[in-house]
Amino acid sequence: MTNKRTLKKSIKLICEELFAEAIAASLYRSEEHQKNAEALLFSIIRMQNDFTARISHPEPGMPAKAFFRDLREQFTAQASELIDQINNL
Repeated sequence: MTNKRTLKKSIKLICEELFAEAIAASLYRSEEHQKNAEALLFSIIRMQNDFTARISHPEPGMPAKAFFRDLREQFTAQASELIDQINNL
């Protein structure tokens, strides 16, 4: 298992890449898609803040290994969903 600092850096890096891709995709779209792009950007920021906070405060009573495995799976699923949304812009 990686340490919390490395996990936070990885989440930040992935969210930065998603943010840059969303901005690049929004620049090539028409004005009517700007609201969708803005909502997508806000959801990326919220996702980063949420998962970073969850790393700092694991659920009590849950084994650490299981908690972080579940956290990674949830993050991967949510990031994949955001990638699909970026592709559909």
